[in-house]
Amino acid sequence: MKKLKYSKAQTFVFKLWSREVSGDEISEKESVILELWKNEAIKDLDKKHIQESKLKVLAGLESYFKQSHKANIFSLKKNMYRAAAVLLLLFSLTGFLGYMFFIKPDVYVAINDNQTIKLQDGSLVMLLPGAKLTVEKSFPADTRVVDLQGDAVFKVAKSKKHPFIVRADGFSTRVMGTVFKVMQRGERKTVELYEGKVAVSSPGTAVSYLTPNQRWTNFGMAHTAAVINEKINKQSGKKTSVLMTLTFNDVSFRSIMEILYKNYGISIRYPEEIAEKKITADLTGSNWDENVEALAFITGLEVQKENNTTYILKK
Repeated sequence: MKKLKYSKAQTFVFKLWSREVSGDEISEKESVILELWKNEAIKDLDKKHIQESKLKVLAGLESYFKQSHKANIFSLKKNMYRAAAVLLLLFSLTGFLGYMFFIKPDVYVAINDNQTIKLQDGSLVMLLPGAKLTVEKSFPADTRVVDLQGDAVFKVAKSKKHPFIVRADGFSTRVMGTVFKVMQRGERKTVELYEGKVAVSSPGTAVSYLTPNQRWTNFGMAHTAAVINEKINKQSGKKTSVLMTLTFNDVSFRSIMEILYKNYGISIRYPEEIAEKKITADLTGSNWDENVEALAFITGLEVQKENNTTYILKK
């Protein structure tokens, strides 16, 4: 490839750049060449690669340069263009470096396999396949905040002064130092706690505090939160789930009935006219007789029990 004189190239590119900034019209071909110059000029920060990138661009500019003899009166002007082009390129690279090293967040993605990441505070994050973790350059600051898409297991370095917050899709988990798992299946959100203590919050619901072997979920419904205790039978080794709290805030009666049936097999027949009635309720424990009585009281209905899992609400 023919090597062109550096000064002429800088002058040409600076002219195009100046016209673009000032708003003057430039041709389509000039726009392509100018964009190519910008991209190639910052492709690599190594001096050798920068020079190679410049030469690649200049190869496309050869037809624009014609050999001509100009009077010495233009020498100073040409040198000024060259110096200005170099300064402009340096400023661009400085801004690019500043963004890359001080502003642009670090992004980690687990594509097909689990990926374990060690954060600057010593916390470990295992991303499950398909998960994405975004960590701002300010981490760890007074509050350690990360953004999560998908599922991940966190082992957070303990710190009484600096809380650790995982922001997920529509809810967040706040911890001081613990091991927990965040899962997201469409609208269904879940946090499982293995060690320590966490606080889970989502719009429209009160903050839920978990202790080891407890799980928080919204059952895939907005303004809904449940805390479930996972117990293991020492003799059989089987895991059983005990509902601790189940809260609804301005949720339709129909939606509540769907949650109870899908997750606990509780069937409640009710008048169709209350299907879209908004309900705010706090169902505590797994005594379904009391829970259904509470729902009947809120709707002004009476309860008739058919069996252990079937109820009728009527006027």
